[in-house]
Amino acid sequence: MPSLGIAQRAYGILGYMTDSLLVDRTDAVVTLTMNRPDAMNALDVDLKEALRDTLASIEGDRSVRAVVLAGAGKAFCVGQDLREHARDLDKGATELDTVRQHYNPIAQRLASLPKPVVAAVRGTAAGAGASLALLADFRIGGPRTTFLMAFANVGLAGDTGVSWSLPHIVGRARALELLLLAQPVRAQESFDYGLLTQLLPDDEQVLPAAQALAARLAAGPTVAYAAIKRELSIGTAGSLSDALAAEAQAQSICGATADHRAAVAAFVAKEKPVYQGR
Repeated sequence: MPSLGIAQRAYGILGYMTDSLLVDRTDAVVTLTMNRPDAMNALDVDLKEALRDTLASIEGDRSVRAVVLAGAGKAFCVGQDLREHARDLDKGATELDTVRQHYNPIAQRLASLPKPVVAAVRGTAAGAGASLALLADFRIGGPRTTFLMAFANVGLAGDTGVSWSLPHIVGRARALELLLLAQPVRAQESFDYGLLTQLLPDDEQVLPAAQALAARLAAGPTVAYAAIKRELSIGTAGSLSDALAAEAQAQSICGATADHRAAVAAFVAKEKPVYQGR
């Protein structure tokens, strides 16, 4: 299937149209592009609602087997739109309801999506934008990639799952350092810390590489990938008994799939398996 722009594709996924999130599909891969380049893809209500609802739709769409998350222009995403937030503060809105209404469901859906997620992190990923990237299964960046845990710089604590994802990736001590000091982490250091899983020499290669990786994953045993993601979520948070129970359940599910039977048959026949995601 050729790549489809928002005018052709977004209505079927979102149920409504918005210019702030572009939804493109090539075969079984959907690319979500945060599209506010003049604002460095800052998250306003429209974009947050689009992300939340699109991820919910993708979660239940078995024909979508991998997702790429990207930002238009020179930045990945700089987090909350502070101009919009300042207007809300002027109106007396201090409860930050957007965390419960938008950021929490976005983070939950992104982290638990039963298919691989690849973040194409070109330029700056700051605040909630960094949090979004860290919830992806793979994070590909280039020389201009910069992570900034900017929350403390505006007198806020972390959100969008960063208190969960960041220490899982870099450890508690490093997570405290990055969140409390709130200083930029450049590309090579980001790769060294594990914030990036792949660092490319050219920023222009980032999105194509992310989409190529997503296509490779989409052609794989995606039921098994979903089970592996669930296993790791349980295993890293629970006991050995929890992990063993999750593994037994996962193998029961995966062992009954057509993909497993096809892979075993291909191994015996010394052929390359073809996976259908079921």
